[in-house]
Amino acid sequence: METVIKPIFRKKLFTISLLLTAAMGSAFIYQQKEWKAPASADSKKNPLTSDAGTLTAGKEVYVKECQSCHGKKGKGDGPSAKDLDIPAGDFTKAITQSQSDGALYWKVSEGRKPMPSFKKKLNETQIWQSVVYMRTLKQ
Repeated sequence: METVIKPIFRKKLFTISLLLTAAMGSAFIYQQKEWKAPASADSKKNPLTSDAGTLTAGKEVYVKECQSCHGKKGKGDGPSAKDLDIPAGDFTKAITQSQSDGALYWKVSEGRKPMPSFKKKLNETQIWQSVVYMRTLKQ
């Protein structure tokens, strides 16, 4: 009887292992996809101007909430970035800088694993300030 159970058990274990591997691979591939904001967010306009006060406030938010992963200069090389499953975004790249303020606002607000959502931690003004500051991190 034991010889009949073992092959069945092995087949089930093999099947479960394959399913888990496929699920983990899918999650990894999903995380690697381009992160696009919805069109409604893309068209949202930043109510703030890029003046000294906004930049100072935006830098404060950035240093406190973003710099540990995105780095001092926004290159995605902060001290916590090495612990992430996927690379932290590089704000100096054209692909980031070419996005609308509304798209960047949406991404900061909503987050995407491993980046947390900031909509409950920061108010709207702070998120907009961080977007204004991100614009200064061009190459």
